[in-house]
Amino acid sequence: MPGQRVFGITGWKNAGKTTLTERLVAEFVRRGWRVATVKHAHHDIDIDRPGTDSWRHRAAGAGEVALVGGRRYAILCETPEPSIGDVLARLSPADLVLIEGYKSEPHLKIEVRASDEAKLLAPGDPAIVAIASDVRPPDVGLPWFRRDDIAAIADFIAAKVG
Repeated sequence: MPGQRVFGITGWKNAGKTTLTERLVAEFVRRGWRVATVKHAHHDIDIDRPGTDSWRHRAAGAGEVALVGGRRYAILCETPEPSIGDVLARLSPADLVLIEGYKSEPHLKIEVRASDEAKLLAPGDPAIVAIASDVRPPDVGLPWFRRDDIAAIADFIAAKVG
C-alpha cells in the first residue's frame, strides 16, 4: 500500500456499497483519474465456467491460470485468500484504488449505511473517516454525506488521499 492512494467503501450487506463504488469510479474517471477497484467477497467466487479450457487447466492442477483475450485478461489463482497488500501489489499503477469491503483493514474508509442500519461500524473503527447515508447519523462526529452526493464524496476522498 505504500505509495498507493487507497480509499475504502465499507458497510453491511445491502447498504449500497457497490452502487456508491460504481458511481465514484465514474466520477473519478470523468475527472481524468485512472481508477482501480478491489471487491472483497466473504464467500468463494468463481469467474470460470466448468468445461472451458481455463477451467480444465485449473482442474488439472494449475496454481495460476492467465485467461487472456483481445481487450482484457484475468489471472485465476488457486490459493488461500491473499492479504489486501498482496492484492494491491498485483494491480497496475492507478491514481486511486477504491476498495469495497475489507471492513477490518486499516485503510481510510467511508461507511455506507442503509436508513435502518442497526449495527454501526464507525464507533469501533478509527479508519472510518466519514458516513454516507440518507439520514444524518446522530451517533458520530464524522463528516456526513447523502449517499447520492457523489461529487462531494469524491472531493472528500480526493482531499483525504492527497
